[in-house]
Amino acid sequence: MNKYVLIFTFSFFCLGAFAQNSVSLNSYSIPFRLTSSNNISIRAFLNEKDTLNLMFHTSASDLTITTEAINRLKTVNFTRTDTLKSWGGDANAARFSGNNSLAIGKQKWEGMKIWENKNSGPETDGKFGLDLFDDQVIEIDFDKSVMTISTDLPKKADAFTKVKLNYNDGMMFIEARSNIGTEELSNQFLIHSGYAGSVLFDDGFTNRHKLSDQLKVISEKSLKDSYGNVLKTKKAIMPMLILAGVELKDISVGFFQGAIGRQKMSILGGDVIKRFNMIIDAKRNYIYLKKNKLSKQPYTDV
Repeated sequence: MNKYVLIFTFSFFCLGAFAQNSVSLNSYSIPFRLTSSNNISIRAFLNEKDTLNLMFHTSASDLTITTEAINRLKTVNFTRTDTLKSWGGDANAARFSGNNSLAIGKQKWEGMKIWENKNSGPETDGKFGLDLFDDQVIEIDFDKSVMTISTDLPKKADAFTKVKLNYNDGMMFIEARSNIGTEELSNQFLIHSGYAGSVLFDDGFTNRHKLSDQLKVISEKSLKDSYGNVLKTKKAIMPMLILAGVELKDISVGFFQGAIGRQKMSILGGDVIKRFNMIIDAKRNYIYLKKNKLSKQPYTDV
């Protein structure tokens, strides 16, 4: 079984909302660590006693913690079990805990709701998403390993490439172009920091453009969603992906051969995301991208 997992929790499957921030800061910085699985790991404190390493997940909502981490926590009390849907399966049981506090850096949130998940990114105990920073600018600097949260767009954004976002149900989509065969094809991609790989194509795109014939398949892998459902993906090498004017050559891509309707969205994962410093505006209308020192790194074998 491949050790990497695909964490894909849609906002419309989540049942709660983040509480209001207990403090209001114009700008503050959060250090993070880029894991070996290309996930953004952030140190957090739960209920002022428990310490966690949480994954910042650009396609998730609410706070979830793995069963393994929950077993060592001292301060979380579960009051009920909910049935939630996930990317790889129809329904999964998840325990729920209300009225928790969460502290990250200088910021603290009260009244936090927590759901239990089986999996998170390797080296992390759970995940949180964009909801934590509603109506705030999010800057992710992979050169300095720092995330900055602010109320206003920084002036440095002028030196970045401004790209339109399609923001839908708490998820950010961006257009990129793929070189496949003799064609350069545009497609919408979900910005998905929970996925360790680079690109995962949706089933419709895969079948329309016959990717298994057009691209050289080099391996097959298994992926897990948050609840342990297993899906198999084929890995291939694509000549080029063009994002924000940056050419990413000989890029590793994945797709589900023969799958129909399961993978509905194409994905840009952590192995692409880490190659750009980025600024996400407060209204999620635009993302500002600038390639960084990781842009020439070899692609991860996931």
